[in-house]
Amino acid sequence: MNISHQNSDSSAMKSERDVVLSMDAHVATITFSNERRFNAMSLSMWLKLGDLLEQLNSDTQVRALVLRGDGDRAFVSGADISEFGEQRNDPAQVANYDHAVSRAQGALAKFASPVIAAISGICYGGGLGLALACDLRYGSESAKFRMPAARLGLGYAFGGVKRMMAVLGPAKASEVFYTAKVIDAHQALGLGLLNGIETDVFKQAHATAVLISENAPLTIKAAKMAFNAALNGSDPLEVALVDEAVKNCFKSKDYLEGRAAFAEKRSPLFVGQ
Repeated sequence: MNISHQNSDSSAMKSERDVVLSMDAHVATITFSNERRFNAMSLSMWLKLGDLLEQLNSDTQVRALVLRGDGDRAFVSGADISEFGEQRNDPAQVANYDHAVSRAQGALAKFASPVIAAISGICYGGGLGLALACDLRYGSESAKFRMPAARLGLGYAFGGVKRMMAVLGPAKASEVFYTAKVIDAHQALGLGLLNGIETDVFKQAHATAVLISENAPLTIKAAKMAFNAALNGSDPLEVALVDEAVKNCFKSKDYLEGRAAFAEKRSPLFVGQ
């Protein structure tokens, strides 16, 4: 697959129904681009997102990831229903489509570095699922959230429900799912769905990603492994991997650098080793 990879100052043309990657030092940004349909996710976009996440996850230069929509009208408005007639019309197609969505959202939830959602405008359905798979979520005043599966007759996978419960808790997640009502930014903040409401949500998300990228990568990754292990029921094998990752932090050059920087009253320069 030919992956779009742009520098942060690039003005290259974007095609409809695309997922675009840009890099700024140690911060990767993925932009969902289907602006005519409020950045609805087509099958090709789900597939490309899964590919991108798998490649970025193996790139040691990536220390934080930002997700955003193209323009300010929408983060992701859900799945692109216009193609359901040809892409989700029989059991085999449904299974293929659901696998692509599950693969992408699973890769996002398991991403080794912190993931930040910058949400402006509509964040419905699959878009809400993507946002819930992120570690941090910032919204603009225009941000609106909805899980409309019950209004469409769609089944919703266990993994997505589990992530919603992990973020919101069972009672609040139940209300969001069962009522299928629209939630504005301030209501989302009250539910714990948003970390903050920002005047310039894209600037805030990027600044937070930069701040994270300046911290010790091994420490951050060990912490994220611990969070995921806890969410997965503290499986002994996962906990053992967390313990090993923590031990590696203390063996690292970055630990020596952190101690030296603290003693010398300067900012540390971490290399991820």
